[in-house]
Amino acid sequence: MQDVFITRLSKFLPYDPVSNDEMESVLGMVGGKPSKVRPLILRNNGIKSRHYAFREGKHTYTNAELTAQAIKQLFDKELTAEDIQLLACGTSSPDQTLPSHASMVHGELGMHPVELFSFSGSCNTGMQAFKYAYLAVAAGDVAHAVATGSERFSKFLTADRFQPEIDKVQEIEENGFIAFEKDFLRWMLSDGAGAAVFQDKPNQDGVSLKIEWIDIASYAGRLETCMYSGGVKEGSALKGYNDMTPEEWMSESVFSIKQDTRLLGDNIVPRGVDFLEDVIKKHNFDTRSVNWFLPHLSSEFFRMKIHNELVSRGIDLPLDVWYTNLSRLGNVGSASAYFMLEELMNEGKLKKGERVFIMVPESARFSYTYALLTVV
Repeated sequence: MQDVFITRLSKFLPYDPVSNDEMESVLGMVGGKPSKVRPLILRNNGIKSRHYAFREGKHTYTNAELTAQAIKQLFDKELTAEDIQLLACGTSSPDQTLPSHASMVHGELGMHPVELFSFSGSCNTGMQAFKYAYLAVAAGDVAHAVATGSERFSKFLTADRFQPEIDKVQEIEENGFIAFEKDFLRWMLSDGAGAAVFQDKPNQDGVSLKIEWIDIASYAGRLETCMYSGGVKEGSALKGYNDMTPEEWMSESVFSIKQDTRLLGDNIVPRGVDFLEDVIKKHNFDTRSVNWFLPHLSSEFFRMKIHNELVSRGIDLPLDVWYTNLSRLGNVGSASAYFMLEELMNEGKLKKGERVFIMVPESARFSYTYALLTVV
């Protein structure tokens, strides 16, 4: 296994940022009424602005287009698209079920034939692509690989996606409303794409990020589904859309993104720190060596909960080494880790010898990624 370095990072954010006050003018009001929970959720999640892939009168970007735009920014005279041998893409929100997301991105780029990998799931898909690109270069299978994380959540969140359900509820009772599990995520998620180049040599000029290790674990064998789309929960089981009628798809907003907030609150932080304890033991890892801690936060609500859990278990990651951009970019799922790394690298914040530690939790059925990088 040879050393692997991230030599370039990029991101693509569509259109101007959307403020909290503008959100419903872009996404629309379900049933023609403002959301009752929006102010509470925005107050707790700490997000001040985000980007959406559509604006009135302008081109609507597909997820594949967002991803291709981020990848194109990686290339110049020294590194061209022709140098890339592998493309690994992760997303929670592909444009279609088939072909794969990576296939659509490859087509959008119009590149020469390359090896492709698509990862399906939620926030960890970006890191699964990240790990596959790393392993392919480390094994000597390829010399240049690109990994991406991207989301186009916004089209899951527009008011028209919920109107048939509201109409159905209003047939039964006078005041229809979206269930909290669906309305919750309307005010959390946003769009964009991040990309990274993995090589077997560092940059000759400037800094690179040497990958020390990446560990991923799922707790799905112990915990039920928490965040989901394309199905409905029946008790602890998830019923998928293929076992439902097209009428039910509309009347139950089956393809909206939903969150079981009780399960989330009970498990997302403790299980993540359980796995961190395993990672620390496996690598004999001293967290006091970390200069930059990049936690993917879905909400600022979890910042102190994570910090307090770490402190209670004797894990030293003080708040002054934490770095996030949640308040400016929102929760962009699988792209969020790429966005944080891109800012550190491209804005000149990193110094050689520093260590960057990434944490990406995923609540879909509870999985986690930890990765350690060294600035070289």
